Amino acid sequence: MPTALALSPHLDDAVFSCGATLARLAAEGWHVRVGTVFTRSVPDPAGFALECQTSKGLPPEADYMSIRRAEDAAATDALGLPPPLFGDLPEAPHRGFESAAELFDPARDPGDPAAVAGVLRGWLADVRPDLLLTCAGLGGHVDHRLMMRAAASLPGRPPEARYFDTPYALRATPAETAAALGGDAAYRVDAGGFLGAKLDACAAYATQLGFQFGGEAAMRAALADWTRPGERFAAAPGAALPPAFVQAPTAAKTAQ
Repeated sequence: MPTALALSPHLDDAVFSCGATLARLAAEGWHVRVGTVFTRSVPDPAGFALECQTSKGLPPEADYMSIRRAEDAAATDALGLPPPLFGDLPEAPHRGFESAAELFDPARDPGDPAAVAGVLRGWLADVRPDLLLTCAGLGGHVDHRLMMRAAASLPGRPPEARYFDTPYALRATPAETAAALGGDAAYRVDAGGFLGAKLDACAAYATQLGFQFGGEAAMRAALADWTRPGERFAAAPGAALPPAFVQAPTAAKTAQ
């Protein structure tokens, strides 16, 4: 049985971005795992870190990351996948980033990738994937950039496709899309009959829906519109990807 490992910076990125692809691969006989890097619970958050949970309607005493890990487990279950993997590393607000502007500042160094690379090496050794799915960096969030840097440092990694980070991809300009592709080719995966499973899985992230989309109904509408033409990826031209990954004729068409 071939195996795919989807790497997610946060507890929702992979499912929001390529949940239908994950469900399709599983239905086609793949063993599919999702591993999220930054999931550590940090007691007594303060400042911007605390604001990140209270802005979602959660009280200060709540264990925000524990709630989010449970959401992620429910989401992967809705896709028909095994329980997810959790990296014990803190999100950027717990690493000294003190505002939303800092999270998306392209001049800000996201940090040392060594710890992230260690988590990824452990997962690769345990899961032994034939396909690696990681993010393309749309939106420029520091945690996404840090995970990408760490993944790129791993020797001998399997064929890789980079999903278009959603919801950032929903509002990306053609120039931003082209930058995420870099010199690689654009691919699409037809959601087929897996759109409903993706939307139900995304609904499990209840703490995020209002903040990211304006509520569950708005999420379902936005992601349905985004997913129907196919979920977007970047990969080296001619990469050894599963047949579900179809190379798009031009980068411009992936942004339409």
